[in-house]
Amino acid sequence: MPSDTMTSGNASAVFPGLPGRAQQYATRIIFLLSGFAMAAWAPLVPFVKLRLDISDGTLGLLLLCIGAGSTLSMPLTGFLTGRLGCKTVILVASALLCLDLPLLTLMNSTGGMAFALMVFGATMGMVDVAMNVHAVVVEKASGRAMMSGFHGFFSLGSIFGALVVSALLYVGLTPFQSILLVVVVVVLTLIPTSPYFWRHTRNGGDGPMFVLPRGWVIFLGLLCFVMFMTEGSMLDWSALFLATERGVSTHQAGIGYAIFSIAMTAGRLTGDRIIHAIGRYKVLLFGSLCASLGMVLLVSVDNLWIAGLGFIMTGFGASNLVPIMFSAAGNQTAMPANLAIASVTTLGYAGILAGPALIGFIAQLSSLSVALSCVAALLLLVTASARAVTR
Repeated sequence: MPSDTMTSGNASAVFPGLPGRAQQYATRIIFLLSGFAMAAWAPLVPFVKLRLDISDGTLGLLLLCIGAGSTLSMPLTGFLTGRLGCKTVILVASALLCLDLPLLTLMNSTGGMAFALMVFGATMGMVDVAMNVHAVVVEKASGRAMMSGFHGFFSLGSIFGALVVSALLYVGLTPFQSILLVVVVVVLTLIPTSPYFWRHTRNGGDGPMFVLPRGWVIFLGLLCFVMFMTEGSMLDWSALFLATERGVSTHQAGIGYAIFSIAMTAGRLTGDRIIHAIGRYKVLLFGSLCASLGMVLLVSVDNLWIAGLGFIMTGFGASNLVPIMFSAAGNQTAMPANLAIASVTTLGYAGILAGPALIGFIAQLSSLSVALSCVAALLLLVTASARAVTR
């Protein structure tokens, strides 16, 4: 099980040399670019629906292709990072992503769009696993908590990506022109950064392509499932909850997720300092409690100000939980770190895929408030596991 503290001495015994500030900078940049590229897709969704002239149901099936691509690529990426190293995987996957992004604005058939979205999900999944493996290596070598800050840059990139593409579309650029500028930004930022990705992240030897996750890794993956499900519930259901349960205008109901996202970003950008001050155990314990209580306030008190407080508490409380899980996966000894992180990420993403459907099923049987309350209850599993995860 992972330790709550790390030392540079231990890192130097594991890695040939030590990644330093340049590698920390490169890690932040790839997290930022990953969030930027992923969020650039969101403003394009209405244009895709209009161009293909499809129903909401068909669009929903198309969007599942993103998750399917990610789920298929992530386990393979664990093997590839061990064999080729994180740097090679990050650069190759990023190149494929940049080639695929314009296709999202050009495909005029449902089948072609399904293929483009599956490639989009697969390349994003590859970058996600490889950059987290790279982040674990850099964090270990630094001797201090850094994972929350890395994920904070991903959140910043997500905000920038959505805002930039929306602004470009607003001023009259076509979707193709807008996404082409996104690709230019990614390429021009990645080229000078690429020399600083740490090369020494290969395991060597002839390891297996895929290893079924074992006990402790499965447990971490299930906790990540709960956390990703929480984030997914805010993304997919918060606006509908405010509109149907709190009487907020549909044009303004998205403010809930915006508040949640800002709180989560702020929590991640300050998370490393908080972890350094009070330790991973207390952050995991009180963070999960805060997120659970925030969701309880959201569904139980019929007041918009309290709802806003609930979104803030949920976002800030949940902000550092997934980064701690990834650090734990990288520090455990039951499996190689690259395969463990791939397994935990895959199980976590299953929460994004299955979570919204489970919430919808529960809501249909009872109510959306009850469904979101179930998510709040699941967060208490993280609370109960805090000591074991950080031991």
